[in-house]
Amino acid sequence: MTKITFFTSGGVYYGFEEHGHTGYGESGDDILCAALSAMTMLIINAVEVAYESEADYDISDETADVRLVVRAALAGYEVDEKRRYALSGLIKAYYYQLMDLTEEYYDYLDVEVEERDPESF
Repeated sequence: MTKITFFTSGGVYYGFEEHGHTGYGESGDDILCAALSAMTMLIINAVEVAYESEADYDISDETADVRLVVRAALAGYEVDEKRRYALSGLIKAYYYQLMDLTEEYYDYLDVEVEERDPESF
């Protein structure tokens, strides 16, 4: 099972952690794991390239664990309100996409939201 925890601060989405393999299919043929990987990389690339913002992330090749923190989604780290809104919205959209997936793949995905201080990383 893959556990994904989204980070919020004051209700604003600014990152997430993903732990574990889904176990939906054999390693290398797991379409659910492939979908998560593709969506995760889309978020990271969008933050860094499309929004030209800093993405603090770590991806473990051995465990497939991922952590992404986008402090620019928060007031106090980014002055441009539209950019903050876009970055947070991107991460929140990923949360809602995963919530849709949990309806069908509830044995393979666990999605949570946690209020966490962005300075705790």
